[in-house]
Amino acid sequence: MKAIICTKYGPPEVLQLIDVEKPTPKNNEVLVKIHAATVAVADVLMRSLNLPFYFKIPFKLIYGINKPRKKIPGVEFAGEIEAVGKDVKLFKKGDQIYGTTTKLGSGAYSEYLCVPEKGMQTLKPTNMSFEEAAAVPCAGMASLHFVRKMKIQKGQNVLIYGASGSVGTFSVQLAKYFGAEVTAVCSASNFELVKSLGADKVIDYTKEDFTQSDETYDIIFDAVSKIWKSYAKKALKEKGNYLTSKSPTTEKTEKLIFLKELVEAGKLTSVIDRSYSLEQIVEAHSYVEKGHKKGNVAITIVNV
Repeated sequence: MKAIICTKYGPPEVLQLIDVEKPTPKNNEVLVKIHAATVAVADVLMRSLNLPFYFKIPFKLIYGINKPRKKIPGVEFAGEIEAVGKDVKLFKKGDQIYGTTTKLGSGAYSEYLCVPEKGMQTLKPTNMSFEEAAAVPCAGMASLHFVRKMKIQKGQNVLIYGASGSVGTFSVQLAKYFGAEVTAVCSASNFELVKSLGADKVIDYTKEDFTQSDETYDIIFDAVSKIWKSYAKKALKEKGNYLTSKSPTTEKTEKLIFLKELVEAGKLTSVIDRSYSLEQIVEAHSYVEKGHKKGNVAITIVNV
């Protein structure tokens, strides 16, 4: 099968398309034919190691000292089950699923992937394409984690900084779902996008400093890890709450199922900025690394 491998840290060009052996599922695993993956920010960081020095050592201890421990990258996927191990009860051949490869030894930049029956995946939303579904798991679960922490009361004012990114676009929708009045901070070119997702107000960060207006907020969420709490406090109400995407999140199957239900109810969608083929992985990583993507970048592995 064809797969992308990453044998050392470095620029997008370290990613190589090669032929590797097709995996065989164990008794408790399913074999997934991958239809789509994404280029998440996590993928870029795990390939480039473009981190402040004080983060690099702990990062390497987790992901690999001299080279990435996971040879085939790709943290999100959507696909169809081609075969199941003899002990598998939760899934069957032909099921369409989506999920993450966070705790697996291999990633989603390949034509096939084996995942444990009780891994981080569930049936994909029926009303989404594989590309749209592949974009949901990581940013969707992260956004749900933070929005739940907000404990939004109906009508509260929530400001989302970096509202047009992957976490931001999901957070705008989830905050609206839980009853917030949402102010989205992004560039003017993304105003229509975030409004279409439910934002009540928009602020162009290139022209306006939200901390300098008279408006204050119950909650400020930095979805791109670019503002400090001391800065955001200027625009918080007296008992307001500040959250940042720098904080760790958790992945749970329950979250994937909840997100699936929201998608199928028409309450949540994923934004796809661009789609690339597996052969265009270097170009895709280069684009994401520039830091200006809207929502998500998909990798189409099997055209349907």
